[in-house]
Amino acid sequence: MTLRIDKIFRTCVATAAILAHAAVVPANAFCGFYVAQADAKLFNKSSKVVLARDGEQTSITMASDFEGDVKEFAVVVPVPTFIERKQIGVVEPKTIDHLDSYTAPRLVEYHDEDPCHPIMYRMAPGAPMPSAVARGEASLSRQYGVTIEASYDVAEYDVLILSAQESDGLTRWLTDNDYRIPQGAEAVLGSYIRQGMRFFVAKVNVERMKAVGNGTLRPLQVRYQSAKFMVPLRLGTVNAAGPQDLIIYALTRSGRIEAANYRTVKIPTDIDVPLYVKNEFGPFYKAVFERAVARENMQAVFVEYAWDMGWCDPCAADPMSNKELAELGARWIGSSDDTAFSAVRRGGGSDAFVTRLHVRYDAKTFPEDIVFTETRDRSNFQGRYVQHHPWRGEAKCDAARSYQDRLTARFAKEATDLAALTGWPCSEIIAKMAQSGEGELK
Repeated sequence: MTLRIDKIFRTCVATAAILAHAAVVPANAFCGFYVAQADAKLFNKSSKVVLARDGEQTSITMASDFEGDVKEFAVVVPVPTFIERKQIGVVEPKTIDHLDSYTAPRLVEYHDEDPCHPIMYRMAPGAPMPSAVARGEASLSRQYGVTIEASYDVAEYDVLILSAQESDGLTRWLTDNDYRIPQGAEAVLGSYIRQGMRFFVAKVNVERMKAVGNGTLRPLQVRYQSAKFMVPLRLGTVNAAGPQDLIIYALTRSGRIEAANYRTVKIPTDIDVPLYVKNEFGPFYKAVFERAVARENMQAVFVEYAWDMGWCDPCAADPMSNKELAELGARWIGSSDDTAFSAVRRGGGSDAFVTRLHVRYDAKTFPEDIVFTETRDRSNFQGRYVQHHPWRGEAKCDAARSYQDRLTARFAKEATDLAALTGWPCSEIIAKMAQSGEGELK
């Protein structure tokens, strides 16, 4: 039996434009076999930030995609309070990579059962239900109006904590001390100074980097107590050649976080896609995200994952250990090599909830730093895409024949939804579906 590819194409062309602005009907809720993921490495000009928030205690871990001579690396980050040495550390890159993999948008697959012999599924019993340091050089410089409140050696970094009276003085001080400050940064720095914020300034100590034997720059972590819960991204827009991507992973006790001053939007999810997408999942998800960004005029913060760390379905990576979560700032959970999964299995609960947010931004579309609010919403969400392998047996019963009759409409809908999600031409989608054998049955 051959399914009509031309009919699939006509259906796709006729409805893709409509569905591009409509909600797509979801596929089966969760489960399925995990087969692919879209991690942060897909996106150029991207940075990763891990936030851990417990009351007003905040930890921020910063990982950038910096490439080049480490002597050129420097970071200037506004912080709301004075920072002591014990509040600063470094994190192993692999820990953030693990969290990235764990929360990444994913592809799952199902295999259709024999319509003549359907299988009855039952949930297994007990399965989890969804649900002050020395202040060296602290004198005020009359020339710049800048105070060096503290200086620290932190692993491969030299760190200064600065305060300033005027933005032009701070800009001149940074420039005269070999920090490359882009043109236009003065106004942004001035706004932070008016808020009474200090500046965490770090650059690489090459000799110390060689001594500790690290070939790559480790992410810096800063911990502080403040009512402010935000990510200062505006300095990153000053010298950017174009839009940038920021992926934020937030660990909290209560539940999902969202932006308080920008729209928070969930990425399209639970949608059936053609089989060939398995081999093109990276380009597929980039297209999905770019289309979603365009739909929101690049003025939204996208939720890609929100889940209790005590379980996952499907799991895109091994569970995070409590030790890893504590390293990333969630110190309330403990520091054992155990996992939150294990605590749940022992009848306890998980005190860590993770939210993954993805932002594409520039100075025009995100003129303010992102301010967050922590909600008590612990409902589960993931960017999840589904492929169904059709049953290929001989139609020996009415149910099988009815199943085969419905496949043309199903394939058409897969093509239509894929076009709506990605903006890819229907003709290309149909051709690739035919090549993968999804357009016909033997």
